[in-house]
Amino acid sequence: MSKKMTIILFSGDYDKALAALILANSGKELDMEDKMFFGFWGLFLLRNPEKVSLENKTGYEKMFTLMTPKGPDDLPLSKMNFSGIGKALLNEMMEENDAPPLDAFLKGAIKKGVKFYGCKLSMEVMGFDKEELIPELEVIDAKGYLEDAIESDIQLFI
Repeated sequence: MSKKMTIILFSGDYDKALAALILANSGKELDMEDKMFFGFWGLFLLRNPEKVSLENKTGYEKMFTLMTPKGPDDLPLSKMNFSGIGKALLNEMMEENDAPPLDAFLKGAIKKGVKFYGCKLSMEVMGFDKEELIPELEVIDAKGYLEDAIESDIQLFI
């Protein structure tokens, strides 16, 4: 029987999303069953920049849509972002060390079969339609996440 890991990504920061995806990819390499649950700011990682829409949104939702990151490439660093300069430096240092960028870790996790779950309430509050997010995302509620977490060997909150 393989081990199970659940990760809650609550943060919308590039470096924290990177850490979560590195762990998810590594878990799959160890034949773990990996599930990621995305709440509030963590959902920014899964936005598809080509599908972001203002259609059928309230005034607040439209404003929020325009003011927030449109996908993985738009996420800021949690510390030392310096209007994007810090993130550019981090990406350059990663490239020099042959480390892939965030979107490569996301694509790798998708390819390896990591399960992605979006928090239903978070999506409703933030005005996200499922169509604006990656197609691999399944929408569940907190109870659904907890049912998975109860059965997991490892639970991480990032």
